[in-house]
Amino acid sequence: MNTDTKITFPSLGLNRSLLRALDQRGYTDPSPIQAGAIPTLLEGRDLIGCAQTGTGKTAAFALPILQRLGKRTRQRTRGAPRALVLTPTRELALQVEENFSYYGQHTDLRHVVIYGGVGQQPQVRGLRAGVDVVVATPGRLLDLFEQGHLSFEAVEIFVLDEADRMLDMGFAPDVKRILAQLPAPRQSMLFSATMPAPIRRLAETFMDSPELVEVTPAASTAEKINQQVRHVEREDKHRLLVHTLDEHADHQVLVFSRTKHGADRLVKKLGRDGIDSAAIHGGKSQGARQRALEGFKQKQTRILIATDIAARGIDVRGIGLVINFELPNEPESYVHRIGRTARAGAEGLAISFCDSSERAYLVSIERLIRRTIPVHGSHPFAVVPSGPIETRKPRSNGNRNPHHRSGRPQSRRGPGRGGRRRGPGSERTSRSRA
Repeated sequence: MNTDTKITFPSLGLNRSLLRALDQRGYTDPSPIQAGAIPTLLEGRDLIGCAQTGTGKTAAFALPILQRLGKRTRQRTRGAPRALVLTPTRELALQVEENFSYYGQHTDLRHVVIYGGVGQQPQVRGLRAGVDVVVATPGRLLDLFEQGHLSFEAVEIFVLDEADRMLDMGFAPDVKRILAQLPAPRQSMLFSATMPAPIRRLAETFMDSPELVEVTPAASTAEKINQQVRHVEREDKHRLLVHTLDEHADHQVLVFSRTKHGADRLVKKLGRDGIDSAAIHGGKSQGARQRALEGFKQKQTRILIATDIAARGIDVRGIGLVINFELPNEPESYVHRIGRTARAGAEGLAISFCDSSERAYLVSIERLIRRTIPVHGSHPFAVVPSGPIETRKPRSNGNRNPHHRSGRPQSRRGPGRGGRRRGPGSERTSRSRA
């Protein structure tokens, strides 16, 4: 491709129906990951895509899938999709399916989203009606497969989205089991904002000489995110939060808590201060999670408190500020958390609160992103860090399976159906924790 020529969506080879949908959404210029990935995927080649959160990775694989499937129309078979997209969380699955719906609005392709925490019958009916694209979380997908509602025999295209989060949440056994059922040959894609070594090793097991499109260094953060850290005593964090929210009273704010119980406590304490907010985490029902997210999207709620389960499933334009009330104990999560702001080229602000017990987390984050986060020391509760950095084992993030020991997710099922192991956050019909 001639780099001296301006790259546009038409120049990437997309068809008229997709260009029409892009035009209606106001998209004119592809992002770097889209410009790098779409031509390769239209050729039918395997691809590993690594780019910062918020740079348009979903469109980078959804547009080529819609075009390739549309070129080879055929009679649909009940429960046998031609393309399968795996995501780690329900929120992300819904977001991806929404993108397929919008980009494919001028095609006759059908898509179904599958996830746990809700009744399965509407999903089963969608499969029975015939479907071209399935977007799914692994647990419910395998449930429907085991029940005979779903077949993988017609899958031509497979996408593993947010692959590093899949492994982090313990989904590797489920992913490998699904991969074992997929036909060959097929086109395979893997997308993520970070690309640790385990992901690359996994890619080697199911991809055929994939093209690597890495538009920014792995685990880098968007240039337009103004990052800062505020050192504070743990007991002063809530007062600092109220102060910070008052400082940025005109912003939509996403606040990250390490645990679901901590998120609920923040909502209650902010309420006592006269500040309305809502929480979204794995302890909420799917309906409650959707209502909280929709209220945030519609700006009915200015402040949303979330755990890491939502870090990659929240695609809301206009989030001006992300606050890490507690630093994540896994540095990769920091990249995804702050990536909820400064999306699609906008500017954003990410403020992290750090108490003495979290300094080791901060060091790990700065090592991962290869930069020092500037310290903002002029707030009323500022402290100067002193003493050695604690090197104790990171605390649980509160969203892992309570039966998770020694890094291996333990089955909570009896001997029926083989006692299949599931990762923490696995989607279940009525017992989902994701």
